[in-house]
This record gives sequence, C-alpha cells and structure tokens, in this order.
Amino acid sequence: MSKRDYYDVLGVNKGASKDELKKSYRKLARKYHPDVSKEADAETQFKEVNEAYEVLSDEQKRAAYDRFGHAGVSGNAGGGFGGFGGFGSRDPFDIFEEVFGGLGGFGRSGGRRRQRGGPRQGADLRYDMTIEFEEAVFGIDQEVEIPRKEHCTSCNSSGAEAGTSPIRCPECNGTGELRRQTGFFINIATCSRCQGRGEIITSPCRECQGKGVLTKTRRMTVKIPPGVDNGTQIRLTGEGESGTAGGPPGNLYVVLRVKPHAYFHRSNDDIHVELAINVAQAALGDEVEVPTLDGNEMMKIAAGTQTADTIRLRGRGVPRLRRDGSTAGRGDQIVTVQVRTPTELTNDQRDMLMQLGKTLDKEVVPQKEKGFFDKIRDAFGM
Repeated sequence: MSKRDYYDVLGVNKGASKDELKKSYRKLARKYHPDVSKEADAETQFKEVNEAYEVLSDEQKRAAYDRFGHAGVSGNAGGGFGGFGGFGSRDPFDIFEEVFGGLGGFGRSGGRRRQRGGPRQGADLRYDMTIEFEEAVFGIDQEVEIPRKEHCTSCNSSGAEAGTSPIRCPECNGTGELRRQTGFFINIATCSRCQGRGEIITSPCRECQGKGVLTKTRRMTVKIPPGVDNGTQIRLTGEGESGTAGGPPGNLYVVLRVKPHAYFHRSNDDIHVELAINVAQAALGDEVEVPTLDGNEMMKIAAGTQTADTIRLRGRGVPRLRRDGSTAGRGDQIVTVQVRTPTELTNDQRDMLMQLGKTLDKEVVPQKEKGFFDKIRDAFGM
C-alpha cells in the first residue's frame, strides 16, 4: 500500500508554519491515541500522524521530503507501520510526550506505562568526619560506624513473613496506580491502598515489620588520601542504603573537616609559619631550627633580614592530590620572619646598643621608662 502525502495526513498545506503543524498534530494525535480512540484503525492512524509530524517538523527532513517525496526520507521514516519502532527513527509515543510535555495523562499502549514498583537505587548517605591537620596532609585510615538501611534477610526484603507472599492489590489490580478518564484526558494517581507497590502484605515480617529493610550499624575503614583539605568529599560507591526491588545501593559521601593547627597555616599546597628572631640574628645572619611537618630542621637566616621577609623550604608543603586519589609532588613551606625588639634590657645590653647607635646614622637618645606616678600625671594632664 502506497503512503499518503504527509501534508494530507496532517491536513495542512505545503507552506504550513511550525505552529500550524504542531496545532494540527496535537488535534489528530489526541483523536487517534490508542488509549482513548474507539476506532478500529486508531493505532495505525496514530503512527501515521506521528510519522508525518516527525518528518515535517524537522527542517532538513522536510526539505528532503519536499524535493524527493517519500524516497528522500526513507532512511529516516522507515518503510511501513509494522510496529512501534518500524515506522521511523523514533517511537510515536516519545514524539507525543515531547509535544504534550507529559500533560494529559495518556499512557503507552502495550503495557509500557511507567512502573512505579520497579527497581530503585538506595538513598545516598553523608558522614561528617573531623581529622587533625597532619592527618589531612599525610592521609590516614579511619574507622567509622555508619547506620544505614539494609535488606532484611528474614524475609529476603519482601516484607512478608517467611512462608507467606504478598498478594496483588485488588484496588489497582497490581499496577500501583489508579486511572480515571475525563473526556480526552486520563488522570493517573498512586494507589492509596498499596502506596504504588501493586502488592499488599497480609502477614508482615516480624523482623522488619513489613518494611523489607532494617537499620543496621556498619563498621568500616575509610581511607583518607594525603593532601585532602577542609570540605573535601570522598565517595564510597555502593556504601549507602540498600536499593528496593532489586535496585542498586546508594553511595556514602564522607565530608572532611580539618582542625586548625597551632602554628601551621595552609594555603592550597603550601604551608605557612612565622619565625621570630632577634635584632642581632637579623643583622648578622644565623642558622636556626625551624619546625616543619616532617620535623624540625636547620635553616639559614641571611644577614640583613627584615621583618616580613620570607624563606621558602622546597618540598615541605602538602602532597598535591590528583582526582584519582594519587599524589604528585608536594608544595613548599614558606617561613615569614618576624624581627622582635627586646622590651627588657640589662645595663650591659643597653650600653652595647648605645655604642652601636653611635656608629649608625644617628646617635641614640635613650628614653627613660615612665614610672607609675609619671603615667598618672600624663593621664590627668598634670
């Protein structure tokens, strides 16, 4: 049987706009939808309308059709109406749902409605873990306890007591949903009696009270890689709650909080620390001991060092963490020097500084430290 002209199928002229095509398609698709039409050839008509709309709503396919007719789109539109997939490159019900946006509540013929009681993935879980600063830098294996829902072994997750089985819900006949038609529209609602499961448990499992799952605490070891930081998330695939109806388990996300350190501060992969030296060390230079994450080590202070000068220790920072959990080298440790001025001097130290001052740019005029009564007079303007 030869195919009808696509424009005739939709009842539009060759110059029809996209809006005109869609308007005609919506009217005809509702008319011939197998869920509502009583006509004997409704299914064939429905697929023919969808085939015509699929071609004419696509600019490239429409241009090929206008030029070569059905031969120009035979690779796209197929060679007949033998089945839902045989008429073209797309399922007619997919086109229908795309145009109608899921409105109207029409189902799919042949039992292709959405299965409410099908497999579902288990819920993801979150665990907040606090670790020490050094543990974040070098990594650690941490043991944790995670409460989660797991399959009940007593009833094999069915929720029914051993030796019994759930029965088909008489309200929805096992579909899990109730359908009510009003004109062209069909309203679909979850069955309130079985809560969408399609089954009713008459003898609930005593272990899980018919839920099919139990809350259990699982003890596991979480491997924290080197170089993690505050807020880092570690995903443990399949360690979340059990799925339902054969669905896969969810995932466990471990979110890290790193305690601050007493004197180390982190900036990306670098470690910062302050080092106090006296004026003699700053002027003459010295070799001092400085703390690092790997232990104390000796560091040279150059002569003439000023406050806020920095010294970089290569490779003494944080391991650089890659996406796959491996590391590639380490950052640096940056030491910021603080030159401390002494506040209490002995007579000998004062005399030596006086002699030093005479050799510098300007002779020092020592200021006498004010006593208690001097401070009172200054406060009251006496």
